[in-house]
Amino acid sequence: MVKRQTASKIRKTHRYLGLFIGIQFLMWTISGLYFSWTDIDEIHGDQFRNAEMTPLNFEGLVSPSEATGMQVHSVELKEIAGEPYYWINHSMLHNARTGEMKKELTEAEALTIAEKNMIDGLEVEGIEKITTTGNHHEYRGGPLPAYVISYDTPENIKAYVSIADGTFRTLRHRDWRWFDFLWMTHTMDYEGRDDFNTFVLRAFSLLGLITVLSGFLLWFISSPTMIKWTGNKKKGKKVKRVKK
Repeated sequence: MVKRQTASKIRKTHRYLGLFIGIQFLMWTISGLYFSWTDIDEIHGDQFRNAEMTPLNFEGLVSPSEATGMQVHSVELKEIAGEPYYWINHSMLHNARTGEMKKELTEAEALTIAEKNMIDGLEVEGIEKITTTGNHHEYRGGPLPAYVISYDTPENIKAYVSIADGTFRTLRHRDWRWFDFLWMTHTMDYEGRDDFNTFVLRAFSLLGLITVLSGFLLWFISSPTMIKWTGNKKKGKKVKRVKK
């Protein structure tokens, strides 16, 4: 049998640990339920993307090396507002017909790109150029500068288009932001969201394990069945000693 003082200490440890990490346990449970009940494609915003978009065919294009007059290591053909462009060496945009270098995307071109990639019927609320993003920004990690096209919808949809190469990068909406917030509480990475090796997460995981184990221990020392079983076992040992 465990002494009453020891059992009291175990109860106090279990109780205070439960109070301390209970909120985090609740957030892990809520976020886990949300993740399991949501469609990841909807979180990505696929329902707002134009699934029938088809690339245009272009003729009369110059060679990439002719367009730049320099050695080409990588090239990608892009369409910007109906015009063909070469994205060369991950740094330069050249018109694929004239070879003229394009410095950056205009707002009108960004709107055209977004319109082609998004479903019909969305009303543009505004467009903004961004050059920096913080660790908590919804476009964190995306290439900058970029245009942000905002739409007048209940979901607060925003589309992001890269200014350097004219690529439609991503879109964000209300459900994605909820997912992002809950993902932060789930991983406990309050800086960048995706680091599973933070000290906070490791500490809370260890404390959670201790809380669960202390709960099992409390059950073991408090269960009438276990008390009776351990008591009978000790009596049996005493009887054997008497016989000897």
